Formats: sequence, C-alpha cells, structure tokens
Amino acid sequence: MAKIVTVVGATGIQGGSVVRALLNEPSYSIRAITRNSKSDAAKALAANGVEVVEADINKPDTLVPAFAGSYAIFAVTDYFEPLVTHGIYKSMDLETEKGINLANAAASTESLQHYIWSSLPDSHQVSGGKIVVPYYESKNRVDRHIKSIPHLLSKTTFAWFSWYAGNMNYPLYQPSPIHSMDGEKLYVQLVGASSSTLLPLMGDERTNVGLFVKAILEHPEKTLPGRIVQGKIEQMSIGELVATFASVHKIRAHCLQISEEDYAKIYPIWGDVLNINHGYMNNMGTKAFTSPDQEVVTKDDLGIKGLVSTAQAFATIQLLK
Repeated sequence: MAKIVTVVGATGIQGGSVVRALLNEPSYSIRAITRNSKSDAAKALAANGVEVVEADINKPDTLVPAFAGSYAIFAVTDYFEPLVTHGIYKSMDLETEKGINLANAAASTESLQHYIWSSLPDSHQVSGGKIVVPYYESKNRVDRHIKSIPHLLSKTTFAWFSWYAGNMNYPLYQPSPIHSMDGEKLYVQLVGASSSTLLPLMGDERTNVGLFVKAILEHPEKTLPGRIVQGKIEQMSIGELVATFASVHKIRAHCLQISEEDYAKIYPIWGDVLNINHGYMNNMGTKAFTSPDQEVVTKDDLGIKGLVSTAQAFATIQLLK
C-alpha cells in the first residue's frame, strides 16, 4: 500500500513543488491540505489524483483528523502573507503560532514516521546574538518547540530552503528599466546592501524544493533524527545575481547600493525586513546558512539529481516593464 505523504501548503510554492516531485511516485499517495477545497488550485490537484483535505492551520482541531494515517508530513508556514497588514513582529507571532499548531498535530499522529518542517537557520545563534532575522526567528521558535517534544524530534527533519530564483519576479530584486541619454534602455537594481553580499541560492524553487523533499524521504538514515538539510545549490553575490540575470536576458544592468534608510522608504516594511536579512548575509558570509553546533546535510550528501540552476530559472522570468 502506498504511504500517505501529507503536504501543507500544497497550492503554494514549496508545497506545490513537493506535490509535483512525488505525484508520480507509486510508493507515495499524496494528500493536500487546503483551507478551501473548492478553489481552482485545489480542484486541479484533485484532477491529478491528489487527495484534497480541507483544514486550517489556524484551527488546531482541524489538523489532527487531516493528518490521520500520514506516513510523512511536509509542513510550511508563510511569514510574508500578513506582513503588510500586521507588521514585522505581529507577523512573527502569527507564523510561530501556526508552526506550533502544525507540530502539535503532527506529534499526535500515531502513524507518522517522518515530519519535514520548512525552517531557516538560527540567525541569533549563528551571529552570536548580533542579528535576528524576523522570519528566521519566527520559524526558530517552532524549532525549539519541536525539540521539546522528544518523540516528534526523533521523526523530524529541519529543511532550510534558501533564496528563490523566483524572487527576481519582484521589484525588490529585479533590475528596473531606466533610459540613458542616447535612448538605450538600461536596468538598475537598487539595494540597501553591498553588491558583494553573498546569498545562498535555491535555484528554481518550483522544481528544487520537491527534489530535496523527495531525497529527504528516500534517505531517512541521513536526514533523521532531527537533522538539518541545507536547501542550497549554489551561492552568488547580489552583484553576480544581477549580472547573471542581465546575461540571460541580454540586457545592460547595474547593481546600485543605496542607504538602508532610502531602501526602506522605497519599499516600506519589506525594505525593513530585507535590510535585516541582507545585513545578516553580509556579516555572516558563507556561514549564514550553517549551524554552529550541528552539521548540515547537503545536496551532495543526498545525491540529488535534476536540480535547476538559478540561471536556468532566470530564463523563464519576464522583464519588468
């Protein structure tokens, strides 16, 4: 009998990638958790043979029956969805609450053998207490909760998925067009950090997240108990990202550093959060996606094949007008 893999956020970026990676695997039966089983996205999943179950991560009593019978659960929360409405710190509290709801429901699922929790590095620990990235910390609080439940920790893999190539779809990262004196179109990316700031890259998140999760499930001897899997396939500076994007699209583009204050004025709230993240990346460099007290499992350790690079993913992104 196929093992039930329950996917939270199955209509989103990470969850959708997991569904696509596992859908045609005969050893797994996919169950999608959604707030609205009648949405077009949910109907599309059902049409592809996915079991669609309605549950709400804000309502713990709906999660327990939705998880029942699961062999594995992929759990993810979204810090950024309520950011503009609720602000930086309330969004942290909301995400932590949702993550704890998921963990508690998973802990009560008797059939569960593998819990994959989408988290991020402990920025406070890595930086020696100097920098706390809000959307890292809100997930880290959930990490600590999971670690307080020994029988759940023994079944948990902490998956860290790094910078998406798809982030280049947003004005925060994609170079914007300007015009030169001779009429030639130029592109400029404004950022409140040095162009030499290194970013750990996931490549094409639509494909690669699912490939990582598939490998995590296939290699429990490497990913359990309580191991960290580093979802990173390459690393570039912000300047190199812009140059790569420009090369792929055959445009002239420049990365221009502005002050953090101006960046936050241009992109209210979002700029404040990213200033903290960029500062963390700039200060920690190659250590940003590591743990000071625990080894991380890499793509090479898992032997993952078919990963799509950042440059390949950039080719599918349309230029901003």
